Amino acid sequence: MPKTIRSKILISTAIVTAALTTLTVSVCFSLFQTFLRQNQLQSAEYSLQVFSGNVSSAMENILSFNQWCCSNMDIARYLEAFQNQDHMPSISSAEAGLRITALNAYDRLKEEYHNTYAHEYLTRVIISPVKSRCYLQISDTAAAGTVGDINRLCQEEFFQSSLHSEPYLWAGLMEDPLVSAHDSLILPIIRPIQSPYGSRMVGWSYLSVSQNIFLDFLSSFPLEDDSWLYIHLGNHTYRLMDGCLQEMLSPEYQILSGLKGHVFNEKTTASKVETMDHRIRTMITCPLNQDGWSVSLILSEKAYQAQSQTYLALMAGIALTVCFIGAILYILLNRIINRPVQKILDKITAISQGDFSRDLSIEWQDELGRIGCGINQMSENVVTLMEKKVEDEKQKKDLEYQILQSQINPHFLYNTLNSIKWMATIQNANGIAEMTTALARLMKNVSKGTAAHITLQEELALVKDYFLIQKYRYGGNISLECQVKEQKLYQCLIHRFTLQPIIENAMFHGIEPKGCPGKIMIQAQLLPSEHTEDVLRISVTDNGVGMDQEMIEKVLKGDTSSKADFFRHVGISNVNQRIQYDFGEEYGIHIKSIPGRYTTMVITLPCRFLENQPNLPASGKAGLEQNGGNYDKTIDSR
Repeated sequence: MPKTIRSKILISTAIVTAALTTLTVSVCFSLFQTFLRQNQLQSAEYSLQVFSGNVSSAMENILSFNQWCCSNMDIARYLEAFQNQDHMPSISSAEAGLRITALNAYDRLKEEYHNTYAHEYLTRVIISPVKSRCYLQISDTAAAGTVGDINRLCQEEFFQSSLHSEPYLWAGLMEDPLVSAHDSLILPIIRPIQSPYGSRMVGWSYLSVSQNIFLDFLSSFPLEDDSWLYIHLGNHTYRLMDGCLQEMLSPEYQILSGLKGHVFNEKTTASKVETMDHRIRTMITCPLNQDGWSVSLILSEKAYQAQSQTYLALMAGIALTVCFIGAILYILLNRIINRPVQKILDKITAISQGDFSRDLSIEWQDELGRIGCGINQMSENVVTLMEKKVEDEKQKKDLEYQILQSQINPHFLYNTLNSIKWMATIQNANGIAEMTTALARLMKNVSKGTAAHITLQEELALVKDYFLIQKYRYGGNISLECQVKEQKLYQCLIHRFTLQPIIENAMFHGIEPKGCPGKIMIQAQLLPSEHTEDVLRISVTDNGVGMDQEMIEKVLKGDTSSKADFFRHVGISNVNQRIQYDFGEEYGIHIKSIPGRYTTMVITLPCRFLENQPNLPASGKAGLEQNGGNYDKTIDSR
């Protein structure tokens, strides 16, 4: 752990630089990987959509041609006419007119065939009646199918299934059954042709679509070496391998989960897949417009890893650059901070050895210069303080003598009051003796009490002494009654001089202006609480003139005029503020009053007991307890 500020600053700079570098590189690399994968997905999606659009457009054109074949009237008339014909009639026969019907149908078929822009992918078109004897054929191959070939074609399972399926049933790519030399795969399309005069089938159409409809558009497809491209035709899946489509009899991957938010087109899907060699790859699938057709691409990992490695090299270069800059910064900070700090340390050492002279060489025009200026000022202040300390020592003995003299005065006053008490007792002036004793105890509490909190028992004893003095002023027209509901409440802590200002307010501002015998009642009780600590509730009620709401607010705010004596100075607002400051605004003093009838001041504070209670003086207990445990007390001046 470095011990010097210089080392801490330099090490902290190095740590912060390294942390920022690591954080920056990590965040950038994470974002780059995300953007790279997303860009790869979007690029693949765009290429697949282009391929899908081209294939779909060509297939739609071919299917439109097929629908034309199934709905053209010339072809329908031809099929109706040749339902029962086994061969084409001769020119001299009675049915020579059928030749014209056949020629018209063939010419219209050939014309529409050449008008179909995707006809280059149609290797064969056959229009045949149900008996498959006389048929129309257009083929781009050198060898045309014979009647026997056509009959064998009709016996194929895929032929019958496709013929009676609605909608199209895709039998998949296969070798052309009408050609002996199998150099290319074809996709057969077989549809029934209905009679224009009813719903009965009068023939069928057969179209063979070359696999070049896929291969031609894939020739310009950007396919990496480790990318896998699949074409799904219904229940058949084909993989592009070495420029050819090969059917996959078993799946080469398993879809693990979908990836949302990585593609633009809502029909395109991206997925995480696991290949047969247990590698996790990303696959994107784009549907074609034909039902059950789609194309899938498992993305290349080599291209992704190559770009990632390039970026890692770039990040490594950035990290090395930042570290190099950090090293330069370390050297500069070492040179900039080291020399000034060393000079300041030398000056502090000199001060510790007694050299308090001002050193102007450490007062530079920067923050360290301000420190040096402060050190110089401190050394001058030390000299001043030392001189002042010598002067203070001279005055110390004079102050000690004055303190001793001031301590004599209270003892003299207590002794004088004690002498007055005994003289009054000798002369049978019991009132004067009682009043003098109460005054002595009260002055002792005022002059020597230092604790902020005392027990309720001590506070009631102080109130008793104060009331005992005041009762002689009223000539027996006022009484004080105390009711404490539980004995243990005597040991609850309250603020010193909490009740006395309230008793004084009740006598001078409540009972005295009314001009009739008065009564003050003090009641203390414990209020249980479920959520907080128990509450001590003390209420002081007098039958004086009462207060209106405006006066109540003034009393609690301390706006009323007060006199200069000690107890009047410690007012009700002061008591309320002390309670709320120590315990919170939910505690304090609340006043209830009806003018002309009564005033009740309610004090609430948390009930907290004094630990390790000292024994109270006998006089304090005697004023509050009597009759063997009855702790309700009435002090009556009558």
